[in-house]
Amino acid sequence: MQFQVMNSPFSKEQADLLNKLLVTLNEQQKIWLSGYLSAGQAAVLPAQEETTDTGVADQISTRHITILYGSHTGNCQSLAEEYTEKLKGNGFTVQLSSMDDFKTKALKKVEDLLILTSTHGDGDPPDNALSFYDYIHSKRAPELGGVRYSVLALGDSSYEFFCQTGKEIDARLEELGAERIYGRVDCDLDFEEPAEEWWEGVWEQLGSSTDKENSGDPIAPPLPISDKPVYSKSHPFQAEVLENINLNGRGSNKETRHLEIDLEGSQLTYEPGDSLGIYPQNEETLVDELIDEMGWDPELELSVPVTKQGEVRALREALTSHFEITVLSKPLLEKLSTLTSNQKLPELLESRERLNEYVHGRDLLDVVRDYGPWEADEKQFISVLRKIPFRLYSIASSLNANPDEVHLTIGALRYDAHGRKRTGVCSGQCAERTDQGDQLAVFVQKNQNFKLPENKDAPIIMIGAGTGIAPYRSFLEEREEQGNEGKSWLFFGEQHFVSDFLYQVEWQKWLKDDVLSRMDVAFSRDSSEKVYVQHKMYERRKELYEWIEDGAYIYVCGDEKYMAKDVQDTLLEIFKNEGDLSTEEAEAYLAELRQQKRYQRDVY
Repeated sequence: MQFQVMNSPFSKEQADLLNKLLVTLNEQQKIWLSGYLSAGQAAVLPAQEETTDTGVADQISTRHITILYGSHTGNCQSLAEEYTEKLKGNGFTVQLSSMDDFKTKALKKVEDLLILTSTHGDGDPPDNALSFYDYIHSKRAPELGGVRYSVLALGDSSYEFFCQTGKEIDARLEELGAERIYGRVDCDLDFEEPAEEWWEGVWEQLGSSTDKENSGDPIAPPLPISDKPVYSKSHPFQAEVLENINLNGRGSNKETRHLEIDLEGSQLTYEPGDSLGIYPQNEETLVDELIDEMGWDPELELSVPVTKQGEVRALREALTSHFEITVLSKPLLEKLSTLTSNQKLPELLESRERLNEYVHGRDLLDVVRDYGPWEADEKQFISVLRKIPFRLYSIASSLNANPDEVHLTIGALRYDAHGRKRTGVCSGQCAERTDQGDQLAVFVQKNQNFKLPENKDAPIIMIGAGTGIAPYRSFLEEREEQGNEGKSWLFFGEQHFVSDFLYQVEWQKWLKDDVLSRMDVAFSRDSSEKVYVQHKMYERRKELYEWIEDGAYIYVCGDEKYMAKDVQDTLLEIFKNEGDLSTEEAEAYLAELRQQKRYQRDVY
């Protein structure tokens, strides 16, 4: 397509510029540009002029849409923001909010409600969904007749309570009288395709409530016109490892790796509190044992559905790089039960208690040894496996302090179970099979729920154990780089002072330079009685409460089931004792801190 000056209202210079641009555009960009220009034309028409133009800028006569998200790692938030832009681009009126920021009393006034939520831990709501979740399950929840809704649930099928929060919110909204726009969709870790199917189903229903001429496909945002690749979760960057150091001293029973990774040329950026995703590879020894046990041909070529359509991989490579073989789940065992004549596997699935006991500490190699003979060839068997999931690690560096680099703190997971030595997939790879100069497939995962205060001089209280110290290193690097003067207090716990004091020299330097104001440490194995971070917090309860009353932000990073739970219980005790509050008042005080973004957790 070429603009000719004689047949257009453009000057020769304008036509030349248009012709240069057009040849660089793909079809999606041309469609977007067409819609953009139509919208702009509609916007400049005189108010008194009548027009039949139905561009996206026209006001659609439809119900108001509210999109609420509950997000731990940021996936639901990103999807919610994407859908909001698509709806607004088609003229819909949309309110976007995290569940915690939503005024729950306004729920009964909502017209069309879209819920996107993940599930955390053992079926719990993410932190920024707790207040909404509690409200709709309380006696204060209103009748919702007239409200239409749909739920997109994200989760991990290797957990027993897969997508539990989404399921419970979906059921509760129905109990309160709301009507489904479109049925709930539950997504596993590889959520993009089912999420898109949910969106298309929702869009079809929303579009049916508008005038026919105003409905249509969502207009996608413009794509960058660049010959540089855009790296993301779906297109990770192959990053070189610059350093890989064991942080633990001699005699430690732990191995914590400090990785420095080169991001030069990736255009990837991050902020303190964000995470780095790594796509790991399975241990080749485990892959070979599985192939030998099944009698498979390692060079057999097969289509790998988790890569681009039509790509073919040798079986051994596919099992190493593309398929999960180390984690067992009920959905996986249900699929495998159809491929064996051994009736003991279906019997195992009938008992939740026995099933949970079996999957703990076992992998696919255990299953093929325990429940053969298998009545499936390589392609049939591998077709039931899911894509190997990425692992997220809290970033331990500031980009401002370390341009073109990202640092991680990774604890190597090793244990013996059921007669075999086991290692974590990604942590084992980083500790044992990644040397300086090797590459890792990485991407940045934004986390808006674990961020330094907007007021750069606000006091912060950082609580973590083990590798949970990682984001606090990024916090202090950032504050030092920016010259912030806010007070900071670190509580850190590990096993032994001599061998497990991670980044000790750096903390001591920051204390000397007054970048870090206070530090309390708990080394649980250095005394006859085990001392943890919550014990140190309670010892300092008076000063800690004063800091919080003076506006301090509280951060908790580490194990959710034990450390983070004990820390939260200790905070509630401190509020009761130092603030002279009842249990209910202490819980309300903590909820208010969470609402104000002054109590943030990055737990796993």
